[in-house]
Amino acid sequence: MVEDAFRRASRRAAFETLQEFLPRAGSEYASRRNFDLGPGERDNVSGLSPYIRHRLIGEAEVLAEVLRHHGESSATRFVQEVFWRSYFKGWLEHHPSVWRDYRAAVAGLIDSTGANPGLRRRYESALHATTGIECFDAWVTELTTTGYLHNHARMWFASIWIYTLGLPWQLGADLFFRYLVDADPASNTLSWRWVCGLHTNGKTYLARAANISHYTGGRFEPHGLLALEAPPLHESTIHSPRLLPPAQSVPAGGRFGLLVTEEDCAPESLLPGDKPRAVMGAVTSDSRSPLPVGSRARQFATGAVADATERAARHFGVPAQSAHSDDWDDALLAWADSNGLDTVVTAYAPVGPVAERLSSARRALASHNVELIQLRRSYDERVWPHATRGYFKLKSRIPGLLRELGLTGPRNASQRAAG
Repeated sequence: MVEDAFRRASRRAAFETLQEFLPRAGSEYASRRNFDLGPGERDNVSGLSPYIRHRLIGEAEVLAEVLRHHGESSATRFVQEVFWRSYFKGWLEHHPSVWRDYRAAVAGLIDSTGANPGLRRRYESALHATTGIECFDAWVTELTTTGYLHNHARMWFASIWIYTLGLPWQLGADLFFRYLVDADPASNTLSWRWVCGLHTNGKTYLARAANISHYTGGRFEPHGLLALEAPPLHESTIHSPRLLPPAQSVPAGGRFGLLVTEEDCAPESLLPGDKPRAVMGAVTSDSRSPLPVGSRARQFATGAVADATERAARHFGVPAQSAHSDDWDDALLAWADSNGLDTVVTAYAPVGPVAERLSSARRALASHNVELIQLRRSYDERVWPHATRGYFKLKSRIPGLLRELGLTGPRNASQRAAG
């Protein structure tokens, strides 16, 4: 069962999940992936999303194994889904003002719901699964108890939240971000914006009763309960793109320590030729929202960082320690001082809470003459520059990107022969 597997936040569990999914990653995945048959019936999806989201396993690692078993033609649909995630992350990197506006809107809406009794009633009804829309209420319960929702259910949920219940999309995105074990700042925020016509201008998604009935195997029949139209929302802000921040590298001869965050839990491969003096793991899950974060989501992120920190300490043969989300700056300063560090190195944190926390930490460290360096993965370096507009611009580049990443061609063919 996917939801139970998510309790195991480790790199080993990520590879075990991948190996279990591999036989189904080709045409079977393509034909069955859209069906949400309920908790306990998840063999039509990969179950990899929490592991990829925290990079307990990398996109390139997943793609290499899937292509080795199935080839590009059979695995096209799954490959495209991996690149959808990468597209959203790259797009938000180019448009960070979208994230800033979302964060400000969530804080403002939480403060203002008390002054709007109608909004407050609808919001609380949705949160407490008492809307009377059976499918929606079931998904709320599943989300808050398991930390998971099928991707198709997430789209239906968002559409019902916005168009049937008349609730602000930002509060729905915040609910997902607080509870989903695989909650990603980019994928979550931009998927909600896509449903309401803000990401692809004017294009919305309408949840239809017949579609829900078909793809849930008849579990739900919300006929006559859902909105019949999905008019696009509008915003006055123009989110102009920015250039990606320049790539950084480890300074030669520096005394550096390695910081592990929930954004990247595969630290061994981040520093193939360098050895840190010490390792620190830091979690910031509680800063996802002004409201409480779900226990499943918080526990998975904490477990992923703990697993990564322990692995890094063993791999490099150096001491390790942890910092809690409320004391990053002081903990990092004390750690840098006790280990004689002049540099703190960490994996690049895309737009989101970890990036916000690192921005604060950078200033605190700089005041003590300690530099913070973020290393960007080669996968992101190749993919993100193509994520400036719509997904289909990136989609057209997938074959070429696979070649650039060394995932197709003679090397991959020989891997398939050997396997």
